[in-house]
This record gives sequence, structure tokens and C-alpha cells, in this order.
Amino acid sequence: MLYDLHELQRSFLTPLLAFSDTGSQLFSHPYSPLAYTPMSRHIAAGYELIHRLGKDYEKPAWGLDSTQVDGKAVAVRDKTVLHKPFCDLVHFQRKLPANRPADPKVLLVAPLSGHHATLLRDTVRALLPAHDIYVTDWIDARMVPADLGILRLDDYVRYVREFIQFLGPDTHVISVCQPTVPVLAAISLMAADKDPCTPASMVMMGGPIDTRESPTEVNLLATTKPYSWFEDNLIHRVPPRYPGAGRLVYPGFLQHAGFVAMNPQRHVRSHYDFYLDLIKGDDGDAEAHRRFYDEYNAVLDMPAKFYLDTIRVVFQEHLLPRGKWEIDGQRVDPAAITRTSLMTIEGELDDISGLGQTRAAHKLCKNIPSGRKSHYTAPGAGHYGIFSGRRWRETICPKITEFIRQSQAA
Repeated sequence: MLYDLHELQRSFLTPLLAFSDTGSQLFSHPYSPLAYTPMSRHIAAGYELIHRLGKDYEKPAWGLDSTQVDGKAVAVRDKTVLHKPFCDLVHFQRKLPANRPADPKVLLVAPLSGHHATLLRDTVRALLPAHDIYVTDWIDARMVPADLGILRLDDYVRYVREFIQFLGPDTHVISVCQPTVPVLAAISLMAADKDPCTPASMVMMGGPIDTRESPTEVNLLATTKPYSWFEDNLIHRVPPRYPGAGRLVYPGFLQHAGFVAMNPQRHVRSHYDFYLDLIKGDDGDAEAHRRFYDEYNAVLDMPAKFYLDTIRVVFQEHLLPRGKWEIDGQRVDPAAITRTSLMTIEGELDDISGLGQTRAAHKLCKNIPSGRKSHYTAPGAGHYGIFSGRRWRETICPKITEFIRQSQAA
């Protein structure tokens, strides 16, 4: 019912949003006489702010058309190379000289936690010059027809394993935030089965491997509410207008409300600054605001069973660090990993995955030789700072590149 009310509200707002968009253009376009009237900038800024606060945000494009390889610009094309009902495996193909040595093959596992995989655009951009990049591009659950089945956390693990096998031996896996848990599970099962495609290395960044370490507000919410609360209050059916009509999901608009509620003052200030930038004609800062919120406000629906499994397995019962997680009757045992190198990365100020939660992987992977383990805590970095922004580009990404090269040699 809540999802239907949300869609009804959007329908009522559509005329207002169209009017505000037109009004913004009328009072700002250089060919419009209204753009030269008194207070035109104030009126245009107000209209644009209303439009952006109420509009529906689509999945952004990757926008990665080129990169620098060996100091030269090369073209980049993103292409889906493997399609699954809930995920596309996207390859960023670089146009390189035929005789150039191949770069390490990297599977970048994006989180299925509200935002689209394009949230890792800066991550991909920094890795592209020295790596052959593949990314898991998760599909909005409301766009997946109900007859294609459901996605559980165990299915996510199977997806990761299939992607690694598709890419073959010597693959390096980087997981950001939420997927650190299923990625560690997938590689543990591959190692236990002596799978020849077990990856050469795994890099885990800001993930909830063991949320009993330095619990954050996010962790506390999951532990102070019973499982039934999440099932009763956050799960809704997709309305008829979408391909996934009838599917149970954790709707993107509810997730977005949760994101904003974590720091409402910051978002109010950001939008007010945007309004002032428009009035002052500061196009650079205004465009930076648009780019950020075009990404931040573009959310997807998560499959209900996957979300609820994550709450139970990762945050409430801690099955992975307790050695109690079983998939298809097989226990997930990270101690089975012996040949895959391990690197963990945490942000000093991460308020999503607290200090020690990702580093816990070292204790679980006790049979990886110490010479093939590495950990880095990024000083002054929050959650997003470990995979995007200046600190990521200048400090963290070079460390990952060096680690992957060393693992490749080993």
C-alpha cells in the first residue's frame, strides 16, 4: 500500500514538476526576455530547486569514454558480457595496442544496497589506466519480472562465484562495502572445492565482515529491531506499472529517506548553498551539486529476500565470523583460503562500517601466509572517501595497484 501511495503522490506532483522545470528555463535561458527582469535569478533558482527536490532520478550513465594508459589517451567502451536476472557483468573495454602486455583482470563487485553501481564511477575511473575492469551492475528489482524468481543472499554468493569462474584464473576481486561478506563466502567455497578459478587476490574495502567490532548507528539499528520489524515495515510490493509488478522489495524511496535521515542538516545546507550558487551565477559549484545529487538520489529497489537475509546473516546472527553460515549444505570457512592474497582497507572515520569490521577478515583467513596479507587504514577518511575522491585517487588506489601487481607476481 505504501508503494502505491508513493506512486500516487508522484502522479500528483508531475504537473508541478513540469511547471517548475519550464519556469526555471523561462527565467534563466539567455533567449528568454524574462531572464532579464528583476529577481529573475531568484525565481529561476527557486523553480529549479523545487524541480530537483521532487523529480524522479534515473540510473546515471557511466560516462567513462576514455582513460590514460601509458601516458596516452585510449577509448573506453562499457559492454555487458554476461547477463543474469538480477545483475549484468559489465566490461570496460579499452582500445589498447595489440602487442601491449595484458593488465591484471579485476572484478569490481559493487554493493547492492540502494544505489546503482555507477556510484563506483570514481573507483572505476582510477583503476582503468592499469587494470582490465569488470563490474557487477545490479538491476533495479522493480524492473525484474516476478516470474524470474527471487534473489537471496546465497544467490548473490553464487553470482559472484559464477562471475569469477567466467573471468577465469588469475582474476583479482575488489569488493566495496556490503559485498565483502558474500565475496569472502564465494572465495571460501571455491578454495574448499579446490576450484582452479579461485582468484589470485581479494581486496575488501569498508565492509561488514564482523559487525560486532566497533558497531555503528547502522549496525545498532539492525540489532535493536527484531527481524519481524524489518519484514513488516520495510518490505512492499512493486506496483502494476513496472515489469516487476507484485515482486516483494525494499523500495528505493524508503532507502533514500534513510540515507537523508542519517544527516539531514548536511543535505538541507547543501540545497540552500545550491540555491545561493544559482543566484550568484556560480555555475561550477551548482553543476557539482547537480552531479552529486543526480547520483545520490538515483536509488533502486532491493529484492526483499536478499535484504532480509543480509539483516539476519550479517547484522543479527553474525554467521560468517561465528563459522555458522552454510550454503547448499556446505559450511563457509574462510580458513580454507590459502593461495588468495588478502588486502583490507578501512576509513578512520567510517560511520557505516566501523574500524575493525573489515580487518576481521584477516583473523578468519588464518591460513593465508602473513606475507600475502595487507591492511591499510585511511587517515581522516569516511566511508565514501575510501573509494571516491582525492584520497582514494592519490593514496588508496596506488596501494591497491601495487598489491595486485605483487599478488600477480606471486
